[in-house]
Amino acid sequence: MSLTVLIDYESGNLHSAHKAFERMAREADAGTIVVTSDADVVARADRIVLPGDGAFPACAEALRGTGGLYDALVEAVDGKGRPFLGICVGMQLMATWGREYRDTPGLDWVGGQVVHIDPADPALKVPHMGWNDLHLDAAHPVFEGVRSGDHAYFVHSYHFEVADPTMRLAHVDYGGDVTAVVGTGTMVGMQFHPEKSQDVGLRLIRNFLTWAP
Repeated sequence: MSLTVLIDYESGNLHSAHKAFERMAREADAGTIVVTSDADVVARADRIVLPGDGAFPACAEALRGTGGLYDALVEAVDGKGRPFLGICVGMQLMATWGREYRDTPGLDWVGGQVVHIDPADPALKVPHMGWNDLHLDAAHPVFEGVRSGDHAYFVHSYHFEVADPTMRLAHVDYGGDVTAVVGTGTMVGMQFHPEKSQDVGLRLIRNFLTWAP
């Protein structure tokens, strides 16, 4: 039976994400969902989800300092090509660099940097918080049944400037383009919270759980 792990590195409350992934796994007959901080469990997972809330440096430090999780993650995803989903800061950690508070190296799976959102319209507040329309920039299996104009729920002050535009799969307009989804190979990342994005988010989760790259 397929095993999907949500990595717990004390980066936020995983309850809602766990419930959403469990629900979609049941509906799609997509195996077992486990929340874990055990590197051995991550190493044998068939799919890996990296959530994250808070600041980039704190999340990067926690991931690298939690009982071998970082090495297990890199080996499973980068070494063995296991399907990977990064959510919010978990997506940002896919970048080469995070520029929040101080320069912090990321996983460097998708070239680019995470920088502060600077809307062209000064009336737009940061953090970018609430619902926004997705604009799909490229086809991808995780978008099956999802269309440009569908809404997703965001809460963030920093966004991913992607070096290679072909790796930006979707964006939103918030006083300028803000990256919403990145992807390459067996990896995909979502800046918004799919577990809080109602039917669209659940569809994206289901698509990830059934994706066979």
